[in-house]
Amino acid sequence: QVGLAESGGGLVQAGGSLGLSCAASGRTVSNAVMGWFRQAQGKEREFVAAISWSYGGTSYADSVKGRFTISRDNAKNTVYLQMNSLKPEDTAVYYCAAGLSMGTMRATIGVKSWGKGTLVTVSS
Repeated sequence: QVGLAESGGGLVQAGGSLGLSCAASGRTVSNAVMGWFRQAQGKEREFVAAISWSYGGTSYADSVKGRFTISRDNAKNTVYLQMNSLKPEDTAVYYCAAGLSMGTMRATIGVKSWGKGTLVTVSS
């Protein structure tokens, strides 16, 4: 089981930027894939981005490609999500997630551990 703790959510105007952090702890951190999902009010939780903890390969949802960047700091066991050019439709609770492979990480069924979530609100 991997422990995940997000930070960095808040309110930002459309077109602005915001950064999220996720501190990971516990077993198998070095073998895990880390990622971000989001859930807007009344909608299903959806994949945002993922990164391989070991080699740093990344994957993004089409809706955020070119605007969001996922990265990791192995020494700090921390994963980041830099969000630029934010839109009102990016408003959601953002969840940090840990899984076992990049192939399954794009779906919630591939997630083994979840953080509690942090709210991002983008005003128009």
